[in-house]
Amino acid sequence: MSKKKVIWIIIAVAAAAGIGLFLLLRAHRLRVIAERQLLVPIEGAVIQHDADTKNELPVADVVITASDGVRSATTHSDAAGHFKLVLQKRVLSEEPITVTFRNPRYEPLDLTVQTGRLQTKPQLYIAAMIPVVQKTATGSNHPPIQVANIRVRYTLNSRNENNVGFAVRTFQVVNKGDVPCDHQSPCSPDGKWKAASATLPLDAGADNSFQNVTASCIAGPCPFTRIDSSGFIHGGRKISVTALNWSDTATFLLEAEVYHSAINSEVRELYPVKFGQTLNFTLPPTQEGVSLEAEIDGAPMVFPLGPNLSLSWAACNVRTGTEEQEKTTVYRCELKPGYRF
Repeated sequence: MSKKKVIWIIIAVAAAAGIGLFLLLRAHRLRVIAERQLLVPIEGAVIQHDADTKNELPVADVVITASDGVRSATTHSDAAGHFKLVLQKRVLSEEPITVTFRNPRYEPLDLTVQTGRLQTKPQLYIAAMIPVVQKTATGSNHPPIQVANIRVRYTLNSRNENNVGFAVRTFQVVNKGDVPCDHQSPCSPDGKWKAASATLPLDAGADNSFQNVTASCIAGPCPFTRIDSSGFIHGGRKISVTALNWSDTATFLLEAEVYHSAINSEVRELYPVKFGQTLNFTLPPTQEGVSLEAEIDGAPMVFPLGPNLSLSWAACNVRTGTEEQEKTTVYRCELKPGYRF
């Protein structure tokens, strides 16, 4: 075999080996990519289907499940109807994701989410669920019970401060002037003269506080004194004033206004807004003792709305507003079967 043929054979073998290695590495890379998990976020809101947009109310406690046939994730809608879940799926898989919505008071609803091989386009999903028509009992001639003249009562607590007095105290810092410090603390600010200091503490008592506090030197060699205001500058129940004197005895005066703090409770009322079979109302974040007053078939009744939001004639839920400055509380109550406004 000639030398030229040997060279060509070597080149061919090397090329084949290189191509084989490339294909092997490429297959391994594709396998690794295919085994990676792609996170698919699915977010949206569940509302009640209605031709009138004013009646497209949020639906809470809906069981929401997303599945691609291999993996699944489940969550529930909150009081505002909001839901968010994340499903893990394999990269390079284009299998669609089926999202199911289930609640016994609404007809089943399924949505399909189309996914890409490497990423899924973000989207907000709105699930409009159709209410199940309530069937009346066979042979029942009882008309629905009327709920009328609904009012919401609640207590709003606020803290008030009232000026109840004025505190005045004097105290002295006894010292002898013209005495060198000789490095024996306390000394004058420049370190030359021997000084003395005294502290006067004051306690305003329970539920009281000092405000607008002032301190001053009123007698003696005041130019050679210094007052430390760190103990009273912010006021409060307990304050103190410290005075430093590096001359003869000086007299100091402390003055402060005394304020008493008390909680004021105010009972308020409002009328909820009714949309279809639901009523809605919003209360401030500091509300307490919420109750509903209503006439049930003409009879006036009071229904305390405790932490369980339990009413005999309505199912209620509550959510907190998202505004950072004032987190209001939003209530929503839907009539139970057998009742009407």
